[in-house]
Amino acid sequence: MREFYSFYFDAFWIALKSILEHKLRALLTLIGIIIGVAAVIVVGASIAGLKTYVVDKAAKILGSNHFMMTRMASMGRMSDEEFERRNRRNKDINWEEYEYIKANCRNCSAVGAQINGGTNITQDGIEMPSVRVIGVTANMNEIEDKTIIDGRFMTEEESTRITNVCVIGMDVKEKFFPNGSAVGHEIRVRGVPLKVIGVEDKRGSFFGDSQDRHLYIPITLAGQIFTRTGGIQVHGKGATPEEFHAAIDEARLLLRNKRQLIGSEEDNFGLVNVDEFNSQMDQITGAIATVVIPITMIILVVGGIVVMNIMLVSVTERTFEVGLRKALGATRKQILLQFLIESALLCIVGGLMGLVLATGATQLVGTLLEMTMTITPGYIIMSIAVSSIIGIVAGLYPAWKAARLDPIVALTQS
Repeated sequence: MREFYSFYFDAFWIALKSILEHKLRALLTLIGIIIGVAAVIVVGASIAGLKTYVVDKAAKILGSNHFMMTRMASMGRMSDEEFERRNRRNKDINWEEYEYIKANCRNCSAVGAQINGGTNITQDGIEMPSVRVIGVTANMNEIEDKTIIDGRFMTEEESTRITNVCVIGMDVKEKFFPNGSAVGHEIRVRGVPLKVIGVEDKRGSFFGDSQDRHLYIPITLAGQIFTRTGGIQVHGKGATPEEFHAAIDEARLLLRNKRQLIGSEEDNFGLVNVDEFNSQMDQITGAIATVVIPITMIILVVGGIVVMNIMLVSVTERTFEVGLRKALGATRKQILLQFLIESALLCIVGGLMGLVLATGATQLVGTLLEMTMTITPGYIIMSIAVSSIIGIVAGLYPAWKAARLDPIVALTQS
């Protein structure tokens, strides 16, 4: 056992000494490995960061533990045939059904309603086209985790009565009330004067669509302004992540019961939730990783070819040393392991340097893009493991060549 440890310690020390004696050559050799490892880690961190960024944005826009029921809703892409089929079958959700779900959903911490409209707003010579006008119940503030930075959200009484009040998004505030507070001022929607009672915090854009170009009004008022004959959206929230799925299942069952759907009869309404969006993002980022990671690993393969070339040069330079060691009793296996250890150590050093480079690169890119980029342990382990394997594979032929050298011939090559 002592001889076993002594051999590996000596082999490791000889390999390290060989690398240190040729620092520049080792660095130039490792450029491919360093860049390859850094590329894999940075790409992995970017994919993880993209998912976190989108999910956080979705949570900020939709709220946490939030689900929605409406006539047509789907997180994935529907075929034209499926859309036509659902369009014929599904029915609008009405106010009576909303009140039934609200009154009976025990696992829901809140159940609210919403209708959407849109219009151009012109005031004091300033025009803002395509503004979303959202009619909501008062508890939508809680369901979607809205943040009001000035003023307040509407009360239950204001939302259920035809009250001329509104809460505006940041884009609307900056357009019509750029200086000072907007609270207390008046804004007209289709000729109806509305008193601004609150301003929502800036939410930014989502897939290029601004989430601040809107205003909230009482749902009863929205129905009157837009004379809607269609249905409403029912929004629900679970008190905790653990109760979230129970709340969704209960709300779905309640609407099915209200519509007298039995057995395996298909839902005639749509239901989506934040978890489905997160799952969809997992699939998207997983697909990106499946395509991109192997492409970046090509750099590692190129780096491995360079390492193999340098190891062949090293074997040629150290032919006399190999012959001497074999003459003193070193076996073919020991010579083989010696060069494999050196090749693997060379690539591990490159992998560690690539990790340092990737850490700096992810911090820089994250700062520039204002996005949290996390280097996950999985990508670190994968990169170091792959670089080690490439080092061993790249060193196999040179090590085999060194192990088969004839000691007599090798000693004459000094």
